[in-house]
Amino acid sequence: MNRDDGGSAAPTIADVARLAGVSRAVASRALSNEPRPVSADKRERVVEAAARLGYKPNLLAQSLTTKKVNLVAVVVNHIHDLSDLDLFDRLIDRIQSIGKQVILVRIGSVDRIEEFLRNGVAYHVDAALVFSDFADAATVRQMFRSDLVVMLNGLHDALSPVVIADEGAGIAEAVADAASKGVRTAALVTGRYSSPVEQARIGHYRKAFAQSGIELVWTVQGDYSYQSGHAASAALSGKDCPDAVFCTSDAMAMGILDVRRADFPQNRPARFRLYGFDNLSLTDFDAYPISSIGFDKSVYVEHIVDFIANPGDFHPGQPPVTVPTRFVPRLTA
Repeated sequence: MNRDDGGSAAPTIADVARLAGVSRAVASRALSNEPRPVSADKRERVVEAAARLGYKPNLLAQSLTTKKVNLVAVVVNHIHDLSDLDLFDRLIDRIQSIGKQVILVRIGSVDRIEEFLRNGVAYHVDAALVFSDFADAATVRQMFRSDLVVMLNGLHDALSPVVIADEGAGIAEAVADAASKGVRTAALVTGRYSSPVEQARIGHYRKAFAQSGIELVWTVQGDYSYQSGHAASAALSGKDCPDAVFCTSDAMAMGILDVRRADFPQNRPARFRLYGFDNLSLTDFDAYPISSIGFDKSVYVEHIVDFIANPGDFHPGQPPVTVPTRFVPRLTA
């Protein structure tokens, strides 16, 4: 591995194979994430040889051969509430476990989508996962020049796979729980009204209230954040307090609980019952025992990753994959 100019040439996959005593093809598979098997003994020898030689795989060369770059784009509006942390840590871990890495693209507004398209800002990725409700499926396929766009919002079409939560069941359970405890009036603290997902969620609450005989006395728009729940709590200080407050995120319910702690002696409701949404991991701790609505995030993530790992299994027009939600009772209700 010596060059004529006296410098040392970078080690190649052939050098690694020779030192490990395997074929070049086996060495390549052992250092990649190809599904074809390599015995544990051979893989260990190849990895040890690569470490001794200081060999680093040429990812560009691999992508030219496999037509894959092992990158997945995750498109979001922003990451500012706690449900994002619960989900994305799990999602990124699973994506990495199948040999791919994540690039995060923050949209923030419709104008940013138009800016990306106007300036030709695009990444070569194997797949794009779209959580942002500013981005529709057709636009994202154009942004990334990729047909594998998995939609996790309400702006999907027949050409892209969809994974969504079936929120109606969990909401109906939560509202029925409130009705069984004598709740007759309720308030709803929501996210952004322009979101198709939030519009559907609000529709589920209104339907459940009507079926349970609960009057929705007022609605406040937040943005899913702790701060917006904190601000919404001001409406609960008067005499006309509703029997229950439903929030479309746990973070907003946490903001309300912190301001109205006096109304929850030992975390139990004295003036009104409190319900959240997302079933955050934090709600399992003593500080925020908020009754909530959630779904199995591991199942949700597995459906998403399955589309990335097996893109050929999707057929245009295939119905959305739905993950059921459930009500999780805790002290605040």
